[in-house]
Amino acid sequence: MSVLPEAIETIFQQVKARNPGEDEFHQAVKEVLESLGPVLVKYPEFSDHKIIERICEPERQIIFRVPWQDDRGEVQINRGFRVEFNSALGPYKGGLRFHPSVYLGIIKFLGFEQVFKNALTGMPIGGAKGGADFDPKGRSDAEIMRFCQSFMTELHRHLGEYTDVPAGDIGVGGREIGYLFGQYKRLTNRYESGVLTGKGIGWGGALVRKEATGYGAVYFVREMLRVRNDSLEGKTCVVSGAGNVAIYTIEKLLEMGAKVIACSDSQGVIVHEQGVDLALLKQLKEEERRRIEDYALHHKDARYLPGGNIWDVPCQVAMPSATQNEINGRDARKLVRNGCIAVAEGANMPTTPDGIRVFIEAGIAYGPGKAANAGGVATSALEMQQNASRDSWTFEFTEQKLDDIMTGIHAATWETAEEFGAPGNYVIGANITGFIRVANAMLALGLI
Repeated sequence: MSVLPEAIETIFQQVKARNPGEDEFHQAVKEVLESLGPVLVKYPEFSDHKIIERICEPERQIIFRVPWQDDRGEVQINRGFRVEFNSALGPYKGGLRFHPSVYLGIIKFLGFEQVFKNALTGMPIGGAKGGADFDPKGRSDAEIMRFCQSFMTELHRHLGEYTDVPAGDIGVGGREIGYLFGQYKRLTNRYESGVLTGKGIGWGGALVRKEATGYGAVYFVREMLRVRNDSLEGKTCVVSGAGNVAIYTIEKLLEMGAKVIACSDSQGVIVHEQGVDLALLKQLKEEERRRIEDYALHHKDARYLPGGNIWDVPCQVAMPSATQNEINGRDARKLVRNGCIAVAEGANMPTTPDGIRVFIEAGIAYGPGKAANAGGVATSALEMQQNASRDSWTFEFTEQKLDDIMTGIHAATWETAEEFGAPGNYVIGANITGFIRVANAMLALGLI
């Protein structure tokens, strides 16, 4: 990665000073700014109108108290967030994350990434993110419902299908979206389907939404390999995580003829050289909500590595699909040494700057999250289209649209990287493509 030019370094230092202690946000901003030197040379008007400074400052940051009562009658208090980052291209769009690690810096990093990811889809959506430091694990359905109702009681006044449209993220699935939508409907007296995405199929949801992020990441890998005259057929893959993104990444990899030999959760890693049993994985994680270690109870030839590092498992294709900064420089070097030829990020910013540097210098196909995992938000935007027209599309029709969008993202990032003198560098291609699309819209809208 290049050293920041002086003018951009000054902006970055200003961002750090204005947002102290928010390390993930600083990392996300720096990763984008490192790509922008040539852009400012070609488009000096972006500097004249302070586009970078404006794009690094959220349009609105909302922090609020979320009081709720647990099943024992004890009052609990959490903190809720919504960072509405940029609406130059459309209403704010981005997920809600319920996890103990959530604080303002996490939400801002995710919202900042979302701005460029959403721009890459070509859909008319801005960028936002939200969530709470609430942990749904171990909580009853009744407790989760009461928390969601309290959370939405405050947040609803900031939402609307033409204003801000949240979706799910870590800790927020169909159950939570249902409770949140029910409370929104109750408070507003409106059945405004387009105000949340990730809804159930029977009440305004879209087919393929559950599968979209994982499927989309695999489509992106397919395209990265295609331009190298290669394919996924017969490739050995590892996929970190065992949640929604990981499960449907595995499903699409298998459909394309790849072999997945490892997956993980926060407690450890399963290595199954014969190939991961997808049906069993879905049963354990989606139906029974059990730990990945129970996989080994059903397959005696599978190894469970408590506290293990999935990136120690040799593979040709690595797909980090768990959380931020899960691949560091050491992990990246080991992947490259072990023969990895492609990495595509199903999670948001799962690779540290050192890791990214290793991948790029090694010349492997590396798809950053803002490009590779854009399938989730793209399909959320497709859900918004269906809600707006009171329509419902088939699985096959929606999946083809997703495929087309991901193919288009690959083509745009590939072409932009070549245009700016970095052929094959999807980091530069994604950052510049997304930035230019947002910057041009901000110029068109004036100083707002």
